[in-house]
Amino acid sequence: MRLIASSSAGLPSHRGFTLIELLVAIAVLAIMVTWAVPSFQQFTARNEVAAEVMRLKSALVMTRSAAITRRGTVTLCPSVDLSQCAISNNADGKAWLATLAIFEGRGDPGDSLLRTLGESRLPALTYRNDNRPVRYSALGRAGGYFGSFRLCGRRDEGAKVIVNIMGRVRVDSKRPEC
Repeated sequence: MRLIASSSAGLPSHRGFTLIELLVAIAVLAIMVTWAVPSFQQFTARNEVAAEVMRLKSALVMTRSAAITRRGTVTLCPSVDLSQCAISNNADGKAWLATLAIFEGRGDPGDSLLRTLGESRLPALTYRNDNRPVRYSALGRAGGYFGSFRLCGRRDEGAKVIVNIMGRVRVDSKRPEC
């Protein structure tokens, strides 16, 4: 003969959470979410800037390498139509957000397009105060086209990519004034 477990009132016992247990679990979850979301947003903002730094460094290294290899002038600049450089004289931080293009020559119409790199996802990206292109000579020097890129990301993240007169690139991780 089998015995059926039942409560003292003769009803079968039910297992589950009480209302208080559910409220405590929801409160703990709410505290964890309010703590984690800002940290996650800061993390993604830092990664966005780091990705842009790597994109710029790669573009600059490829441009310099192409100038040395081809023994001529090679230009890195933003381009809208991928047929010429599209540099505006305003320093609003929007010109360098376009697709980066590497041209053999000075980036004029008719110059050969060597490579493109996608658009930036940052709110602002400027180069120098005059937004000139970056040009490398056959010796790999930046000549009069050296300067600093200011990368301004979200949530006070940013970096500075510096091209020296010899054409070499370094990164300063302090957020520039944007």
